[in-house]
Amino acid sequence: MAGDIDVLHASVAPTEKVGSDIPLHMTILNRAAEADSLLRFRCPFANFSERVAVDKGGEGPPSKRPVQSIALKASGETALTPEGMHVMLLQTRQPLVAGERFTCSASFRKAGSIEVPVDVRAAK
Repeated sequence: MAGDIDVLHASVAPTEKVGSDIPLHMTILNRAAEADSLLRFRCPFANFSERVAVDKGGEGPPSKRPVQSIALKASGETALTPEGMHVMLLQTRQPLVAGERFTCSASFRKAGSIEVPVDVRAAK
């Protein structure tokens, strides 16, 4: 079933600091007729990853809270951005320079694991 999932435009911002926590930007295209969910994301340049949701309700600035998985709608696209549900890559192991590309691994509940190219891109 992994052929039903594509991860598009996966990217992180450059950082000179080792040990940084950085958001991963990406769009996930699920061509399957049933919903799926992102369970895990691993990259060689980060020690950990965490799936998070941004809570905008209540007083004060938005806060992030960990979630078990990120739901992916059937037959559609799901954009993961720092303003909503997304993946945080925690404790970078090395500086990340614009133009670099890494191969990471995404695990989905139904589609299984797929390799994902992640670009280091400066913000536009």
